[in-house]
Amino acid sequence: MDNLSFTIIYFFYGLAFFSMGLLVAMEGGRSTDARLRMALRPLAGFGIVHAGHEWLEMFKVMGHLNPLFEGIYPLLALSILAFSFLSLAAFGSYLVLGSESTWRVSLIIPLGLEAVWVYGLLIFKSKYALEDIYTVADVWTRYSIAIPAGLLAAAGLIVQQRAFRRAGLVSFGRDSLWASVAFIWYGLIGQLFTSPSPLPPSTILNSDLFLNIFGFSIQLLRAVTAIFASIFVTRFLRAFQVESDSKIAELQAAQLHESQQREQLRAQLFRRIVGAQESERQRIARDLHDETGQSLTAIGMGLKGLAVETDSKERLSTLTQLQSLTSDSIRELQRIISDLRPAHLDDLGLSATLRWYASRIHELTSIHVRVDFDGDEPALDDAVKITIFRIVQEALNNVIKHAQATIVNVKIHYLEKEVRIHVFDNGIGFDMKDVQSRIGRVSLGLAGMEERAALLGGGVTVSSRPGYGTEVEAVVPIHLMNKEVS
Repeated sequence: MDNLSFTIIYFFYGLAFFSMGLLVAMEGGRSTDARLRMALRPLAGFGIVHAGHEWLEMFKVMGHLNPLFEGIYPLLALSILAFSFLSLAAFGSYLVLGSESTWRVSLIIPLGLEAVWVYGLLIFKSKYALEDIYTVADVWTRYSIAIPAGLLAAAGLIVQQRAFRRAGLVSFGRDSLWASVAFIWYGLIGQLFTSPSPLPPSTILNSDLFLNIFGFSIQLLRAVTAIFASIFVTRFLRAFQVESDSKIAELQAAQLHESQQREQLRAQLFRRIVGAQESERQRIARDLHDETGQSLTAIGMGLKGLAVETDSKERLSTLTQLQSLTSDSIRELQRIISDLRPAHLDDLGLSATLRWYASRIHELTSIHVRVDFDGDEPALDDAVKITIFRIVQEALNNVIKHAQATIVNVKIHYLEKEVRIHVFDNGIGFDMKDVQSRIGRVSLGLAGMEERAALLGGGVTVSSRPGYGTEVEAVVPIHLMNKEVS
């Protein structure tokens, strides 16, 4: 073959590996597989550096090397060739070992090949004549590094093919397998037939024998296999785009699922709020009917009785009873109004209101309620104040209705960005699993406390067991403003 043919071969030979190395360097970091991402770095180095070696050969054939450069060319070309194949060996080692814990161990393989290569060069330096040493060194480099590196790369690509198949990327696994075949031909056949040299078996298995048998040069085989390897490596790099699209689709699906869950929770919360409002209205209606309604009925009947009574003493007795009933009705209305919205919250603040409510509970039930505060009460938003009061109120109502307790401790911790509420009683407690299975029952009050806290971004946890009382802990953020809670 003439120099022009070799020039073209070396050009496309180098171009194939350079394109592969450049594309791998640009796209390799997109892989979600850390093992493959790590392995592609030395493959990119192999492609770019090895392309430089082949283009140097092209300039040598063309006769374009600077005369000053020709003196160091053999040593430079040998160093570049060895470094490129060591990079290819590192690529194969990373893929074959395939475990994050063995990545550092995988460096032993290319380092071992380098040690064998250097040891051989030291031996050959004293064994062969000076005019043959560079040819022998080139042959030894291909025997000791290039052939093992090509086989390692092929083995690593087979491992990667299996990884692609497990991930459902069958077509990319096929590309990886064909790239493995190309590297087997490139590393075994392409590097076995070297330049003729005194180093066996290149005395027989060499480029001249290959040319005589097949009718074309070994460089052409290397260039063709390099092109095929580059094409199939480039093809399986498209898997990264598929992975990215898959991840985007998964994220979108997750966001859609989360959005649907939020809508479901919002609808569930709305239903619970409506249920709680209806329950509260029923309670108010029952209180008005049982207490105030009956008192007003009695007052009305008493007024009718006054109209027919003639005895002044009986009228005076009736008026006294009506006055007592009226006072009782007024007190009952004040209690209902206070339950709806304690005026103390606006006039005295949260801390004073909670102490007042604790004393009121003690007066009505004889349950001793102790309220302690940690820190100074900040300037709380109305929504935060009413939420904290309602949580404590609901917790104490639960104690009155279910706990059979004699002592309740309420602790309020004022922190920088939140208020922590802790209510503990010495009552009979209950089975948490049983309550959780019936959490939809607003009468227990647990759902109501959770909903109020959740509206301000907080939360409520309840812990209890039979015979050991009940503990309610709530967190209410205080940085949220301008929310209406009633």
